[in-house]
Amino acid sequence: MKINVGISAFMGFFIGIITCYFLWKKIIFKKYIKFLKKAVNKSEKIIKNANEKGEYIKRIKIIHAKKKFFELKSRYERNIFFKEKRIIEIENKIKAKENRLYKKIEIFYKKKNKLESNIHVYNYNIKILKKREEKIKNLYYKQIKILERLSNFSSKRAKNELFKTIIGNAKIQAQSHIQNIIEESQLIAKKEAKKIIIQAIQRLGIEPTVENSVSILNIESDDVKGRVIGREGRNIKALEKATGVEIIIDDTPEVILLSCFNPIRREIARLSLTKLVIDGRINPTKIEEIVSKTKKQIEEEIIEIGKKNIIDLGIHNIHPKLIKMIGKMKYRSSYGQNLLQHSREVANLASILSSELGLDTKLAKRAGFLHDIGKIPESEPELPHAILGMRWAEKYGENTIVCNAIGSHHDEIEMKTLISPIIQISDSISGSRPGIRKNSFESYSKRLKNLEDIALSFYGVNKAFAIKAGRELRVIVESNKINDEETFQLSYNITEKIKNEMTYPGQIKITVIRETRVIQIAR
Repeated sequence: MKINVGISAFMGFFIGIITCYFLWKKIIFKKYIKFLKKAVNKSEKIIKNANEKGEYIKRIKIIHAKKKFFELKSRYERNIFFKEKRIIEIENKIKAKENRLYKKIEIFYKKKNKLESNIHVYNYNIKILKKREEKIKNLYYKQIKILERLSNFSSKRAKNELFKTIIGNAKIQAQSHIQNIIEESQLIAKKEAKKIIIQAIQRLGIEPTVENSVSILNIESDDVKGRVIGREGRNIKALEKATGVEIIIDDTPEVILLSCFNPIRREIARLSLTKLVIDGRINPTKIEEIVSKTKKQIEEEIIEIGKKNIIDLGIHNIHPKLIKMIGKMKYRSSYGQNLLQHSREVANLASILSSELGLDTKLAKRAGFLHDIGKIPESEPELPHAILGMRWAEKYGENTIVCNAIGSHHDEIEMKTLISPIIQISDSISGSRPGIRKNSFESYSKRLKNLEDIALSFYGVNKAFAIKAGRELRVIVESNKINDEETFQLSYNITEKIKNEMTYPGQIKITVIRETRVIQIAR
């Protein structure tokens, strides 16, 4: 009974659920149908509104397109109008140019016809002239034959004789004219050059005598010689070893001779020996001590001398190595002339001459002061001192103008600036003044002989005399071999040969003398 009730309840519950489901489905379906109808109606309204709006936009776009079309059409028509107008103007200009061109063509053809008629006349005249020319040539040849027959000379021979005469006269006249021009220009140039050089030398104001390196030590008595020599010569050996100088003690009273090619060593030895003599204690230990101190003293003195001289001359920014070389110049001489004094003199001369010519005085003074720096080598060099000095100047950062002036002051290299010949001239002035240098008699006599030999090598020279210490050469020619006009050419040729083959300080004057003597004896 209980089981039937449970089944019945369950069946009732199940049937209730099914009934509820169908009822819910029916209600929901109705709502869905209503919602669907509303959605369809709404979509239809949206579509209708969209179609209306699309039609409106379409009409607006059509209106804008028509407006744009009319604007473009009017603009195009306006451009077409202006282009047609421009084309019409160009056509009018072309027509005007064509008309002018046609007129020019007409004028050209008129001139052409006129020219052709003139050409015919010209050709006719040429034919007449050719005929006349042939007649004149025939007459000319007939006259030449008559002249050859009368003079017994052929035309070629007469031409050659005439050419020889004309060329000879022209050469003589040209040489005379050239000589006059050379003499006139030399006279003007010499006056100006002498004026500048004399002013420079006067403003320089340096004495012509200079001091030489000292190599002789004077002592109070000959007793000192024994102490310098020492027992078994140990003192003198120690001194020679320490200084590198040969000490010569002979019979000459109160004199000790110091011999060495290095002037600085010789000066160290002189000062050391002087200090030892004053001190009185001469032994190997004291010698080494004094020589060592003297070397340091000389090195310091060399640097101070270099600095003092560049300050005195107003030269700045010189490398310390070059300053040391400048100081060493004090102990070096050339032909008896002190090198430092010579370099200062050249620097001042170069500065004065460059100022007269409007050049850079500072560079000229610098180049003049350093021009002989190559004469202070540490060892025996294979290069000339000018080239060596130029290389040192380049190495230590000197200006290219200064380097060229140093290297070219003896013509080892080409001069590239105007300062270079000024340094060469200043060096010659300083080295060639009377009494400034000691030239050996052998080189002096050799130079005089070379001068005379050059003059005697020319045709017609009878005698030649080198006078005034080689500053003038007088040449006597034979009057029957050289005439007055040819003496000008001879003097020029001798001058050029001396310039090319000889090296000499200053200048040499060449005087050619031609003399004709006629001697008659009345009896």
